[in-house]
Amino acid sequence: MKKVIVVFPARNEAKTIAKCIEEAKQSKFKPEILVIDGYSTDNTREEAKSVGATVIEQSQGIFPAKGRAIKDGIREALSRQADLIVFLDADIVNLTPEWVDQLAEPVVTKKCDMARGYYRRADYDGAVTKLVAKPLAGVFFPEIAHLNQPLSGEICATSELFQTVTKNKDCPEGWGIDIWLLIETAMKDYKIKEVYLGTKIHTSRQDYFEDVVRLAKMAEGVALTIFKEAIKYKRIDNIKRWSL
Repeated sequence: MKKVIVVFPARNEAKTIAKCIEEAKQSKFKPEILVIDGYSTDNTREEAKSVGATVIEQSQGIFPAKGRAIKDGIREALSRQADLIVFLDADIVNLTPEWVDQLAEPVVTKKCDMARGYYRRADYDGAVTKLVAKPLAGVFFPEIAHLNQPLSGEICATSELFQTVTKNKDCPEGWGIDIWLLIETAMKDYKIKEVYLGTKIHTSRQDYFEDVVRLAKMAEGVALTIFKEAIKYKRIDNIKRWSL
């Protein structure tokens, strides 16, 4: 059986991390669990360790730092000889073992190199996806414009893919990491498949629902990443094709 390692980037997720880990551990792939802790000020580390996860401190004390956490997770998973690496958000209330199974299965069976989760979302959820990521992807990277959730935090890919893609020195440290990984994977001609995971309920949604301005930093990171990638791949002139 392929060695699967599940990585949870986490910061102050003490309320949900233990349950997420327990669910992921029940996957048929019997994954090893890593938590990359972004200097939590609550009991995230203790909760994760209490249910058998290995906790690694994020290599830099910066925030937002999802990109840094993902790079740290890839490096640690590679050192543990992972064949497949699965990333999951740590604030999911309704995570099940089947999520890991459904993400890993098409990669194990070589139907794709990267599997990404997509979900049925509430009308007011996914503001950055709807207003920033998908419109800009449609302009600059039509290769990924059809994907439902370009900012999905639920991803599985081969170790070889992650290692190859993250060799690039322009890998973002913050919120731009999800769209960056997607663009780089597509531009390197890896096969990408979306996997429907049903409804996603996560605790951060309520915070954003009450104050959408909290998404401003994320939106900025995503937009800047797409523009930088457009310049890198000489797609910036695509703007000229669009009427305002």
